[in-house]
Amino acid sequence: MQPTSTFPTLVQVVLDTTDVRRLAEFYRELLGYEYRPGDEPRQGEQNLDWLGLRHPSGSPRIAFQLTERLPRSTWPKPDIPQQLHLDLSVSNKPELDAQHERVLKMGATLIFDRSEDPQEPLYVYADPAGHPFCIFVAPTTA
Repeated sequence: MQPTSTFPTLVQVVLDTTDVRRLAEFYRELLGYEYRPGDEPRQGEQNLDWLGLRHPSGSPRIAFQLTERLPRSTWPKPDIPQQLHLDLSVSNKPELDAQHERVLKMGATLIFDRSEDPQEPLYVYADPAGHPFCIFVAPTTA
């Protein structure tokens, strides 16, 4: 095999869901992302098979793909593993607590609470489709 000096580029993370618009709206609100041009909500649209969101700078991106059935992860029980989860961070504990209240109001479900850990406080949630994601404190460094 020939060595290469180039690497593929990660374009986006894609999450399966049974309701593409609902999950896209959840993450749009959570992350402050915007729709990929042409993916904005339209009057009378049916359940779509694909939507994309992007950070206002253009990257990173996240997309949503329709699937007929999606078993919810049972993590931390091993029956149905996470398979993939998103790591989101905030800079301090008060911000973590504020995001905790916000994300619950948006429809996420708390599945693990380690918010009092002195080293790395965190919460793990399931989004409305059941995908796990966590929000933890990762102080910014200069």
